[in-house]
Amino acid sequence: MTQTKLANLQGLEFTPNQTVYAVEHIAKRYGRGKAAQSARPANLDISLEIKQGEVFGLLGSNGAGKSTLIKQMVNLLSPDEGRISLFGVDIAKKPDIVTRKVAYMPQKPNALLDLTAEEAIYFTGHMRGMSRHDAKKAAAQLVEQWGLGEVRRKAVRNMSGGQNRLVSLAITLVGDLPVMILDEPTNELDPAFRRQVWDHLKEQNTVHGTTIILVTHNVQEAEHVIGRVAIMSKGRMVGMGRVSELKSKIDQSVRLELFIKPDRAEICESQLVALEQARQLKPYHWVVLVPRENAEEDIYKVLGGIRLDNLEDFRVQTASLEDVYMAFTGRTIEDEDE
Repeated sequence: MTQTKLANLQGLEFTPNQTVYAVEHIAKRYGRGKAAQSARPANLDISLEIKQGEVFGLLGSNGAGKSTLIKQMVNLLSPDEGRISLFGVDIAKKPDIVTRKVAYMPQKPNALLDLTAEEAIYFTGHMRGMSRHDAKKAAAQLVEQWGLGEVRRKAVRNMSGGQNRLVSLAITLVGDLPVMILDEPTNELDPAFRRQVWDHLKEQNTVHGTTIILVTHNVQEAEHVIGRVAIMSKGRMVGMGRVSELKSKIDQSVRLELFIKPDRAEICESQLVALEQARQLKPYHWVVLVPRENAEEDIYKVLGGIRLDNLEDFRVQTASLEDVYMAFTGRTIEDEDE
């Protein structure tokens, strides 16, 4: 099915480069009165546009303000300042456009928990305008696609975290709404299902023209799906652009990853903390960005100072989206203050 035909079925006129979401100078603080004024803003002066057919990423760690922004975009929270429009319609004035056009997958489901997996998918599809027959058929297909056959008649609230995520994903997919917003869609999933999720989202975007907004801190996986990304830190948007464009800004660097033997950590890390371009990602896991021009010489110096027999492993690769995050924020994606 072509994008034009699909969009017409969904009640839209497909226009290349049409703005789906326009977020204008959004700000949000939690609390009331003086408490809200003194609190660090969850969002501050955020503006962005998302075009039809994009796979757009919101990148940041826990506490960066991603979920707060998304909840405002789906009308679960009202911004203190600013305006959000969907297909040119102010969602504060006509909130029903969100339920008709946007499928939202939150981090934690808070509805349909007493229904079985198959019931939750079926009723969601039916509420989105599918006939009973089509909704029942779609629910059965999604149950099979996501390996939910064994729990199809189990209440959602009694499922494991991973099963719950898969049901939430199936609920988001049913009905083929033109916009999908997914908040950390691969949390609690094993590697095989994570790959399946990313592959399916790419297919959904390519084949059906679905506009997809991904909220994630899993930069290594999301990098292969996202076309354009906004980087958030402490409630602010600190960078935005195509992944390739952002990476090109630091592409003069080569990434050296070091995996240190735990019993050699003290001697190695005392040398690494003195290097300006060295960052600790996890315990015993460091990354050093070295200039591409003298990469071979600089890598040799770092490895020579650390000594290979102090390492469990090391890797050399070009800059990643995680390096982009570090360049814009000065910290790793796991270091954000709550």
